[in-house]
Amino acid sequence: MSLTPPTTAHRPAPRSRLPQVGTTIFTVMSALAQSCGAINLGQGFPDFEPDPVLLDAVTRALREGHNQYPPMAGVPLLREALAHKIQQSHGRRYDPGEEITITAGATQALLTAVLAVVHPGDEVIVLTPAYDSYLPSIELAGGVARCVPLNADFGPDFDAIATALGPRTRAMLINSPHNPSGRIWSAQDMRRLGELLAPTDVVLISDEVYEHMVYDGQAHHSAAAEPLLAERAFVVSSFGKTYHATGWKVGMVAAPRELSAEFRKVHQFNVFTVNTPMQWALAQYLREHPEAHTGLPAFYQAKRDRFRAGLGATRLRLLPCEGTYFQCVDYSAVSDLPEAEFCTWLTREIGVAAIPITAFEPEPRLARRTARFCFAKRDETLDAALQRLGGL
Repeated sequence: MSLTPPTTAHRPAPRSRLPQVGTTIFTVMSALAQSCGAINLGQGFPDFEPDPVLLDAVTRALREGHNQYPPMAGVPLLREALAHKIQQSHGRRYDPGEEITITAGATQALLTAVLAVVHPGDEVIVLTPAYDSYLPSIELAGGVARCVPLNADFGPDFDAIATALGPRTRAMLINSPHNPSGRIWSAQDMRRLGELLAPTDVVLISDEVYEHMVYDGQAHHSAAAEPLLAERAFVVSSFGKTYHATGWKVGMVAAPRELSAEFRKVHQFNVFTVNTPMQWALAQYLREHPEAHTGLPAFYQAKRDRFRAGLGATRLRLLPCEGTYFQCVDYSAVSDLPEAEFCTWLTREIGVAAIPITAFEPEPRLARRTARFCFAKRDETLDAALQRLGGL
């Protein structure tokens, strides 16, 4: 029996792992800003360059032959520098050989941590509004997100967290300083969370990428500094955020030995290792220029204060900004539009792009009228945006 050869190729229909996920709001608003000629205060990246000293260190690393695979966990000198920095900042010593891993940015670190510990059917507590990668990461692992809304002022609701904890809870994601609100967790908050989780086997994933952007003399309180949390926590941070180099996509995870071992099992098969010359440059820069991160609060507070002073002349109501490089505003005195529509109108008609807070909430609980601006911009960019916003 002969078969007739097909005349056209069959195109298989993909079965999506993330059927509810579309293009992120950050990509959408950045594209809209570009098409409209708007000033992009939406997506969170600087419009200025890293320190030339750091760029020169990258060039040297390239020229000195650091262009092949480094160790899977990262360049040892960089991990050693990080161990020293964490001990100086938070009083906890991580073994650079076994407990610190260099990652391809913080988003990869977060996904890898989830994949390392979450099994199908496990529940993961997420405090919303939350960074948009958290829920898809849980879904990819086969886990179930238990979304617990933050308070109206974006602080943790510990009664609601206690209610959400159950026998199927495997992990919890927290973020301080918090994107999108700019709020920070206090030492008391971290201690209370430690007491709440102490009798459980829940693993904590602590997103601390804005750790060096904390203002008005306040301190960043890391999970690494709280004894009841450090033994159960993946602590995630980002060189891109700290050194104004978001396009480099280099981050790190610090975690106890047993958690790090599980993390590296996944890490070695989803990225294996991370950009070698950047790691060498960062190792040198971190050791020789600690003022680059210790001076970051003053650097960004000046930008925050400049931006807030300008917004104070508008009808936009300023919300607290204790950390990050994001400023949220209540626009209810300006418009009754829902958040996504308002941000689209603001981009098209006013010429300044912002991000709606509803983009960080799968099911918004409160009827807010809140938008998020990024002030990690040159002063002239902020001034130009303020001039356009001045009529609001």
